[in-house]
Amino acid sequence: MKRIIIGTAGHIDHGKTALVRAITGIDTDRLKEEKKRGISIELGFAPLTLPDGQLAGIVDVPGHERFVRQMLAGAFGMDLVLLIIAADEGIMPQTREHLDIIQLLGISQGIVVITKKDLVDEEWLMMVEDDIKEYLKDSELKNWPIMAVSSVTKEGIAEILRTIEELSVQVEEKPTVGQARLPIDRIFTMTGFGTVATGTLWSGKIRINDVLQVLPQDISVRVRTLHVHNHKVEEALAGQRVAVNLQGVDISEISRGSTLASPGFLKPTHRVSAKLNLLSSGRPVKNWTRIRFHLGTDECLGRLVLLEHDELQPGENGYVQIVMEEPVVCAKNDRFVIRFYSPVTTIGGGVIIDPNPPRQKRFNEAVLEEIAIKEEGDLEEVLLQEMNKRPDRILSVQELAEFTNAQQDEIRDILEDLSRSGLAYSLTQESPDLFISRPGLEQNSQTINKVLVDYLKKYPLRRGMPREELRSRYFKQYPVKVFNPFLAFLESTGLVSLDSTHIKPSGFEVVPDEETKKALNRLMEKLQQNPLAPPGLKELQEEVKDFRGEFAELIAYMEETDQIVKVAESTYFSRAALDMAWERIDEHFAHSSQLSLAEARDLWESSRKHTLPLLEYFDRIKYTKRMGDNRIKMVR
Repeated sequence: MKRIIIGTAGHIDHGKTALVRAITGIDTDRLKEEKKRGISIELGFAPLTLPDGQLAGIVDVPGHERFVRQMLAGAFGMDLVLLIIAADEGIMPQTREHLDIIQLLGISQGIVVITKKDLVDEEWLMMVEDDIKEYLKDSELKNWPIMAVSSVTKEGIAEILRTIEELSVQVEEKPTVGQARLPIDRIFTMTGFGTVATGTLWSGKIRINDVLQVLPQDISVRVRTLHVHNHKVEEALAGQRVAVNLQGVDISEISRGSTLASPGFLKPTHRVSAKLNLLSSGRPVKNWTRIRFHLGTDECLGRLVLLEHDELQPGENGYVQIVMEEPVVCAKNDRFVIRFYSPVTTIGGGVIIDPNPPRQKRFNEAVLEEIAIKEEGDLEEVLLQEMNKRPDRILSVQELAEFTNAQQDEIRDILEDLSRSGLAYSLTQESPDLFISRPGLEQNSQTINKVLVDYLKKYPLRRGMPREELRSRYFKQYPVKVFNPFLAFLESTGLVSLDSTHIKPSGFEVVPDEETKKALNRLMEKLQQNPLAPPGLKELQEEVKDFRGEFAELIAYMEETDQIVKVAESTYFSRAALDMAWERIDEHFAHSSQLSLAEARDLWESSRKHTLPLLEYFDRIKYTKRMGDNRIKMVR
């Protein structure tokens, strides 16, 4: 069964609340002041059962000009509108403003309801209907049915309900797949339950025990209970009015305008790019005009940056950036309404094109073309644009979903097509969620190739560059969990070779030149003169003082190629000497269970200076274990 939200609109005292009461039996005016003054001040809510059994939600909005902010908070999320005009007054100022808002929000289904027909005669009623048709003839509402009712006598109520039922078939249902998003329009506390937030669920679904995020405050909450139309449920679906009992947040921390969303789905922003349409009945708007920005249930002050005009005239449209004074929560293709800061009148509205853009230059053709592609291009074009303008980035499917407001599965399918055509590349075959554009791959590959060539020119005896050094110096933007799959992908292309810690150009091998070979040979000869009492580093360095390269690189190469082993600080033994020492104590343990320092010194025909660090080395590699003043052989 379809889930729809019906809203009212119209001038103050034109009978909106009375009509809701007539079709639902519920008085949506709940505040004392509302009942005392006889006008709606806050949003009212009621369930409505249609003749076919379909259950809809009704949002009743205030009609006074001072409460347009509340009206806007209720209007976002409406699927079908009852534009209410009193028969005894006809079209009034707030009728016009509410009509403008309906059109700005793109609400295409509705009924024009002439109320209080019992107060006028048929001739007057026909005149009012003609006036309405004339007023609406150039609007998006020109084909809406016009129906007259009396909330007092109930005449016309049944016909209204049947027409709502017929129109609901044409309402596009909100998607229940994907991420949950609920702009909060009311927040209160219930004894024994705690904080309760209500709103219309725009997308996805919410279940009991779900973890959600309150934005822009970034508070993690858990869903304790759910109510839809005053009935406790296990699951709420997009298109329903929902009351969510929240655990993990106090009523003082959130308010109308906050949003409940699946974690990581939306990010607060201080800047949006958009297409702005000005009302033809308004005033011109200049660059940097201070405005009130309305989206969902939120209102925020901001400034208009006109990207292609110095001034927009009534009825014109153009690309803009809106710079917010506080963070807002929005997504691509969201509709919004703006009003002048003062005097507070509705200027126009539009559609979000980029919910988190960089600051952009005015009158810049490249900027305008980029925005146009985002507005008009298909998802494949938009994805390529997002990736190509970030060539230094490897992007996850989740990040691209945030940039484009598209479903992750849809993005993944398109990216796989782009990978097959060579326009983008998937970095992980096992979990294909990391992608890079072709320009990005080319740029990063060139950078890595140049860095490696320069590095190995400077350090020709090294087996490669440490992978972490490459990342931390040249690719800080990539965490290890992203950088490692990228390097593995480069290895699969044949560009580089990897081991557990190093990276080198594919096919690279260390080949010492003649001068280096001579220096290496002299060092080994020096170490082998007294293999179990080798010289220290200073003496070794003196042996090759005429070598034009770096002495430390010679030692590192010999250690890397297992020609020498570092036994202690500044103490190196040749591998052959170490094997000799091992064989001698192994023979000793064949007939003795313990080995003393003095015995080891005699076995190795060495000094205490060299014997002690050598014993400690064998302890470290767990060949021996110290027990008091002696060593025992470990079981291997």
